[in-house]
Amino acid sequence: MKITTHKFQNITVAIIFGWLIFFVLVPNVLVLGTSFLTRDTSNLIDFTFSLDSYKRLFDPLYAQVMWNSLYMSGLATIICLLIGYPFAFMIAKLPSKYRPILLFMVILPFWTNSLIRIYGMKIFLGVRGVLNNTLMSLGIIDSPIRIINTEIAVIIGLVYILLPFMILPLYSAIEKLDGRLLEAAKDLGAGTVQRFVRIILPLTMPGIIAGCLLVLLPAMGMFYVADLLGGAKVLLVGNVIKSEFLVSRNWPFGSAISIGLTILMALLLYIYYRAGKLLNKKPELE
Repeated sequence: MKITTHKFQNITVAIIFGWLIFFVLVPNVLVLGTSFLTRDTSNLIDFTFSLDSYKRLFDPLYAQVMWNSLYMSGLATIICLLIGYPFAFMIAKLPSKYRPILLFMVILPFWTNSLIRIYGMKIFLGVRGVLNNTLMSLGIIDSPIRIINTEIAVIIGLVYILLPFMILPLYSAIEKLDGRLLEAAKDLGAGTVQRFVRIILPLTMPGIIAGCLLVLLPAMGMFYVADLLGGAKVLLVGNVIKSEFLVSRNWPFGSAISIGLTILMALLLYIYYRAGKLLNKKPELE
């Protein structure tokens, strides 16, 4: 029985490592290698070493796209945090029998393809969509508001898609709060704001950082959200990568942008790692 279990474990580990090697490591190595090659109009790439693709990353045009992506992704992250924190706090403080229902409602959108959901959001935000028709019927506005093909529409789409990624880590962090600490702070005269700032916020900071990373990193690459809700007027880094591979056929430059985005994500993950270590560091007793 032990031998069978040991073999099963080895096979499982081998399958996982094989999957990671062939579908994660190999593609990334190919992208990295392509980024150092030269564009060829007839064969897509020429096996000539070059750093021109990385030099183009410092072009003001692409720097502006990167900044615009960080701006919209950061704004979407802040909005998700402002919505997700109170919602996760409410779920965590409800009786245990109601929590699975609300968590199921949070996870339920994952059952539908995000592309289909964005098409639904496009219909909802359209000039003759549900939102404008509702506002006009209530007498709040006299004429339809044009939201589609603006940065606001893209940010709304990003928040709509990524909000669950903020709620779940926040809920996990808030659920672990020790209520005795809050009771002790209350007995010592700490007000609601003081308890939140000095106890709740520091203890849930790992969940805040994790949620922000889970929203910020994917938001920069969701090119289809910008395509469908922003049109050609709003670009994310993912749109530029898609365009370089499928339209301009400049695979080395598209690969260089992908590597640059990967490095940025790695830096953010490292910041999360360092912040987690600092937050979990116990003060030394003198």
